[in-house]
Amino acid sequence: MTFTIQQALIPVDDGYANVDVQIQDNAIAAIDANLEVVGTAVDGKNKLLLPGFVNAHTHSSEMWQRGLIPPVPLELWIAELYDFTPLEPDQVYLSALGTAVETLLSGGTSVVDHLVLIPGKEIETIAAAVRAYKEIGICAFIGPLIQDETLTRGIPTGGKETEHEAYIRSTEATLALMQEAVDKFHNPAEGVYVLVAPTGIQLCSDALFQGCIELSDHYNLCRHAHLLETKAQQFLAQEKYGCSAVEHLKRIGYLSPRTSLAHCVHLSDADIEILAETQSTVVHNPLSNLRLGSGIAPILKYLQAGVNVSFGCDGAASNDSQDLLEAIKIGSILHNITDLDYHHWITPRQSVEIAAFGGAKGLNLADEMGSLAVDKKADLVLYDLTSLSLLPRTDPIGLLILGRPAQAVDSVWVNGKRIVADGKVTTINVEDLRKELFERSEWATNRQSKTLGEIEAHYRSVMGLPEGVKKGYS
Repeated sequence: MTFTIQQALIPVDDGYANVDVQIQDNAIAAIDANLEVVGTAVDGKNKLLLPGFVNAHTHSSEMWQRGLIPPVPLELWIAELYDFTPLEPDQVYLSALGTAVETLLSGGTSVVDHLVLIPGKEIETIAAAVRAYKEIGICAFIGPLIQDETLTRGIPTGGKETEHEAYIRSTEATLALMQEAVDKFHNPAEGVYVLVAPTGIQLCSDALFQGCIELSDHYNLCRHAHLLETKAQQFLAQEKYGCSAVEHLKRIGYLSPRTSLAHCVHLSDADIEILAETQSTVVHNPLSNLRLGSGIAPILKYLQAGVNVSFGCDGAASNDSQDLLEAIKIGSILHNITDLDYHHWITPRQSVEIAAFGGAKGLNLADEMGSLAVDKKADLVLYDLTSLSLLPRTDPIGLLILGRPAQAVDSVWVNGKRIVADGKVTTINVEDLRKELFERSEWATNRQSKTLGEIEAHYRSVMGLPEGVKKGYS
């Protein structure tokens, strides 16, 4: 694709500048004032041009349950989620499309989908998500969510003897599934990357982690996982390993510059040093951490220690949205209450860098995307500065990050292809998607989860919570 964005506003060291940006062969060829127009001319006047953000952790199929799961902690929330997981690949296809649309219209050009797999239809599940992401044109990093231990193993025993059923798939079968996924779907040239993505220490054996490390090293794949999202997982790590989960993952070799770790709420200072040393990335998911009562991740400590940080929406049943700008805003200002020294607080410009460059670095692609620079991929977002939600005119990035931008995205390019124009997705029919999501769903309240009921008493006991009357679902 060849085009020139004219008179766009971009951030520079001493404020902002109006520039032209030439795109040739899907990459930025030049950035300067009054450049010659190459290809198609795009009007950038009164518009802010930024690199595309990365939605660095989500679970697309959770869209079918957003707004529905009651306020409970992760270990109980996930039991309900799994009891009602979509069972058809066409549902996965639709929710991946929905996730991509919301990400694009809130400034994202890439999405990391920690994809929940339908039992018995695992490859079909991945294929459905891949089809959706390729159709819409967003850059997709798909990490099939794998485990080899049952949900009950994710809760500390509290010293009690506990029996667990075997998981539905063996470790060997799960690794074979990942090999097949890599063979069939990993295709960076078409904007689809496969990640190795064990769910986390709470539901995965060391053998599964080791197998993922081998696949990652052999194919140069990025690694992803949840890490210490809840207090219960912190207790569980001590039970399983006799040390912190971070120390254990370092010991087995999972941490690396290609590793991104979602949540990282309950880490010690020593854990933070390990993440910095191994150059691992923390994906900050502030809304789900609040929604599930998991806690506030010590993001300011990570940044001060030199740990790379990115932002994620998390799944649409624990957020319950895929509005990346909302996640960035909350993920930035939330930490003003965690450190009295306001010199440590995250500025709007730092938020943009975390969302774009931090996301790219966490995917081992900082040399290819994440900033406005010559030779970087043309993953770009143009924001309309005449939008009512970005007025009156003050600081454009301050308005974007600290405000509540509504319908502010004018255009989005992914790898040089324009897939949003005049605020509308051009590659799929969003109205058809809206109708499908409406017709394939129904208003639902007061449903009951069998698994949640089975484990709640044990969870409350282990976590030192009193017996009490259930709140119900309404």
